[in-house]
Amino acid sequence: MKPTFESDDCKHCSVRFQSVFCKTENDKIEEIDAAKICSVFKKGEIIFKEGFFASGVYCINKGKIKVSMVGDEGKEQIVRLAKQGDIIGYKALISGDKYSASATTLEDSNVCFIPREIFINILQKDANLSFEMMKILSNELRNAEVKITNLAQKPVRERLAETILFLKETYGIDEHNNINIALTREDIANLVGTATETTIRLLSEFKKDNIIELTGKKIRIINNQKLVKTANIYD
Repeated sequence: MKPTFESDDCKHCSVRFQSVFCKTENDKIEEIDAAKICSVFKKGEIIFKEGFFASGVYCINKGKIKVSMVGDEGKEQIVRLAKQGDIIGYKALISGDKYSASATTLEDSNVCFIPREIFINILQKDANLSFEMMKILSNELRNAEVKITNLAQKPVRERLAETILFLKETYGIDEHNNINIALTREDIANLVGTATETTIRLLSEFKKDNIIELTGKKIRIINNQKLVKTANIYD
């Protein structure tokens, strides 16, 4: 049995207003609160696995999680990074299909599980929650379209620079101005969609060009303007 953590009630959860439940009616929140199961996942643990049927959705109370798929040749592709306030596992739940990807913790995380019946029942009755879910699904589709286009048209160097900017935007920076997530070079490569060796070489080039600093797994951007130019991003 997984260890649990003592969570606030959902109405007063510190990440409620960062999540899809921000506008959910209070009586529906109480229903979720009564049914949720809040568990502690250690770094590297699998929350749900590709190919299994969805039995509920997961709301991240604390921590960082990667959602990834494995290709025919066994190579992992990270399709999404999640943080506190995000929910995961909802696409398979809504479609009634198996998970198309696996979710794995990147650090020790607290995650609340909401059973399928509860979530679907509230989704059918609460227009606010339904609309928030539509926005999430629309954003994810748009991001997937952009990623497909980038993989087809952008050089790896540009994609790596864009990925570093994305990590900063998603997780912010810590007290040392490092991007507030520690990813292995393999994980970064699996985000970019390239070989680990290529990622290591390009990170070294970025460091040599005084665009970033590297301390172990930590990345600090020292020339944001040059990184944006390298990523070939324009307003």
